[in-house]
Amino acid sequence: MTALLELPAPADNAPPRWSASRIRPVLWTLPPLLIVLVAAVYPLVRVCLESVKLRDGSVGLGTWASVLGSQAFRSALWRTVAIAVTSTIGCLILGTFLAIVLAFVPFPGSSLIGRLIDTILALPSFLITLAFTFLYGTAGAVNALIAAITGASSPALNFLYTPAGVIAAEITFFTPFVVRPLLAAFALVPRQQLDVAASLGASPLRVLRSVLLPEAWPALMAGGSLVLLLTLNEFGIVLFTGAKGVITLPVLIYTRGIVTFDLPGAAVIATVQIGLSLVLYVGYRLIFARVTTGPRREG
Repeated sequence: MTALLELPAPADNAPPRWSASRIRPVLWTLPPLLIVLVAAVYPLVRVCLESVKLRDGSVGLGTWASVLGSQAFRSALWRTVAIAVTSTIGCLILGTFLAIVLAFVPFPGSSLIGRLIDTILALPSFLITLAFTFLYGTAGAVNALIAAITGASSPALNFLYTPAGVIAAEITFFTPFVVRPLLAAFALVPRQQLDVAASLGASPLRVLRSVLLPEAWPALMAGGSLVLLLTLNEFGIVLFTGAKGVITLPVLIYTRGIVTFDLPGAAVIATVQIGLSLVLYVGYRLIFARVTTGPRREG
């Protein structure tokens, strides 16, 4: 009877609650987590906290009300979205055309053009603006050539210091971000599929519309979404262009924070910029997931 009431002794070989195999993944996770917290999360939190500071040092939403209600902020927001959307559409059109030509139209020098596209990806954005100034500026090479031919005293091209100049520079710089994903997607399309469509009498335009573009749609969405995010936050091209009246949100943040030293006002605009970028990124991820998983579910 006494033996039945005795509890069994714990096994000596039972694994400890926190074994080395469980602790090791946690230890490997801590360094990158700390780096992300210090390098990314902490600055964003500081910006958000700075946006609710008033001039007297107290905390409140007065700065938010004054900044969001100003005409300068609304104009900058509208200008930023308009330039970003227009540049993205231009990049999608030009990038799709270039990718199709490089992938399916053999010509001498195609590999060299592909390498030049990779080179543009490695350059800073303000160099494109500098090149545009030498080419299309009022004293640039193109205007000098036109003046030599026509004898005109005033520059024929004067678009560089307008919103059109900013959009043209952004399209030139960000188009490779569309070309590269499309080239990778076109490389995965079986040649037999294109040959069968052509043998059935489909025109090149129909093959493009019914065979190529559906296969490359996820890559097109990825490249376009990336370009939209990059153009939305572009600062160097707008600043180096010096376009009159082209005040975007990044330029307004620079003006408030560096020129007028209005740190709370700059923090408010930066917080709006962060929120807008996050909303666009989340929307892109949702659309991309739906595009990539939709055909599989239907099948």
